[in-house]
Amino acid sequence: MENSEGGAQAIAFGEEQEALVVNSWNVMKQHAADTALSFFLKIFEIAPSATQLFSFLRDADVPLDKNPKLKAHAMAVFTMACESAAQLRKTGKVAVRETTLKKLGATHINSGVIDEHFEVVKFALLETIKDAVPEMWCPEMKDAWGQAYDHLAAAIKEEMKLLSTRV
Repeated sequence: MENSEGGAQAIAFGEEQEALVVNSWNVMKQHAADTALSFFLKIFEIAPSATQLFSFLRDADVPLDKNPKLKAHAMAVFTMACESAAQLRKTGKVAVRETTLKKLGATHINSGVIDEHFEVVKFALLETIKDAVPEMWCPEMKDAWGQAYDHLAAAIKEEMKLLSTRV
């Protein structure tokens, strides 16, 4: 999203949405490693071929739920998604460092990630959050997390687009 002056447009993320995201993230932090792994296992359950997008999984002889590299990767991705969602209202934009965003864009391009993959990840993320905080889950929370994820995905896709036009 850009404004007429070419800068990033501020994202409207309300106080209620922020509270839903932050409160659920604070609960999920207590079991973040398990929740993060569940998130990635859900992705692979929905799209088994997605394992081929990860170089460290292609020739792994360890079950996915025991793979230390997957556990570390899942934790990093899940934490980044949750932290950036929690920052939306405060900063008015996806709060991921520009260097991190460039690296994410390059990694996603090099791995062959396409738009449909982002939809699978969004579905898996929402299902994981619903399972992690069932007593808090409601349509408004689903919407808040969905919107937060959409902004992060859009930022990554924009970086992928910029990188692919430079090649």
